[in-house]
Amino acid sequence: MSKKVLIVDDSNTARASVEYTLKKGGYDVISGDDGTTGLETLNKSSGVDMIITDLNMPKMDGIEFIKHVRLIDKYKYTPILMLTTESQEEKKVEGKAAGASGWLVKPFNPTQLLDVVKRFLG
Repeated sequence: MSKKVLIVDDSNTARASVEYTLKKGGYDVISGDDGTTGLETLNKSSGVDMIITDLNMPKMDGIEFIKHVRLIDKYKYTPILMLTTESQEEKKVEGKAAGASGWLVKPFNPTQLLDVVKRFLG
């Protein structure tokens, strides 16, 4: 059974690109277009093995989204990768404090993304 990954990003292009890469890597993908819909998608889902989220999104940004996810017992230890254009150290520290497991900067390299996902999911 393939692992399921939730992608949360307000950019249709970025979401489609990550989804394409993950599906080519053999993963099942579900998605949301901001933190709010990401949480709704997560709650409707039977479960996910990993979450990849953007930082800058309307309604609820990636940091707030991660904080909300970490409050759900089922997802307390689920790997969450921040995939964003932001690369400042203070943002990374803030993401880590919220519960992010890793950080990748856009534009991403598809091979690198799959390597990181494999590292978390085996």
